[in-house]
Amino acid sequence: MTDIIRHHTAARMSQIVIHGETIYLAGQVGNRGDSVADQTRTCLEKVEALLGEAGSDATRILQCTIWLSDMADFAEMNEVWDSWVPEGHAPARACGEAKLAHPELKVELLVTAAVRPRDGK
Repeated sequence: MTDIIRHHTAARMSQIVIHGETIYLAGQVGNRGDSVADQTRTCLEKVEALLGEAGSDATRILQCTIWLSDMADFAEMNEVWDSWVPEGHAPARACGEAKLAHPELKVELLVTAAVRPRDGK
């Protein structure tokens, strides 16, 4: 049986949950009031940091779900996303519109990734 490992756990959620060789991150948001591009960059910086802590990186992302508060922001978010995704390592991805936790939030990312193999390759 595989243990479940949780990091940055509070009463409501954990920022990282690892089960077996799979990493699940809580939804990551940017700074309220920033542009869609800046919020996307902040989300991706948080994702990178959490994946690094969990023993992974952006090349190991299996799936990403992106929630936008307004689909009119799709192109602006994608411009940042496209420049960030490592070439040849695009994950399965979905993007939809949702009412986020605060009106000033424009984007939220949910990421599932694989743990880096022990040999580091």
